[in-house]
Amino acid sequence: MTLKALDWIGTLALAGAFVLVFEAEVAKPYRIPSASMEPTLHCAKPTSECLGHFNDRVIANRLAYRFGDPKRGQIVVFTAPAAASQCAIGDGGTTFVKRLIGLPGEQVSERSGVVYVDGKRLAEPYVDPRLRDTRTMTWQRIPAGQYFFMGDDRAFSCDSRTWGTVPRSSLIGRVLLTYWPPTRLATH
Repeated sequence: MTLKALDWIGTLALAGAFVLVFEAEVAKPYRIPSASMEPTLHCAKPTSECLGHFNDRVIANRLAYRFGDPKRGQIVVFTAPAAASQCAIGDGGTTFVKRLIGLPGEQVSERSGVVYVDGKRLAEPYVDPRLRDTRTMTWQRIPAGQYFFMGDDRAFSCDSRTWGTVPRSSLIGRVLLTYWPPTRLATH
């Protein structure tokens, strides 16, 4: 083998290793499998709730919560708690993508589909009024190190309202970018 061939092989091996480490530790792509985040993120299942022709694909920053705290309103990829197994199969298995609504120490309530945090109405421009549900409920105060998540499509989302809070250790990363399909390119 020539020196030039060895140089190419070495370069390709290093580039491949870089890509694998980058995906495992820094940013990882995810597919949106359900209608729970419509209209912000589309799914393409053959149901009336899914608005897209293709499933959106997003990139999650896996380092975000190593160097900073989660913030209300962020779209987050996380490992769902065991209680989420009661959700329909179409809700995505064990990895969920939802919006962070409640932080540790806060109390979340919903009145006729409108969300309140510690008694103050939460401004939610990302929720289509037609996709709100009609629930009225108050959940227990969020424990330390736990977070409360909801899908933007409140009527069709299986989320913390059903299965409770999510520990910080289960947060995979903040969604930074929708990259597929190209017509849906957006930062979050």
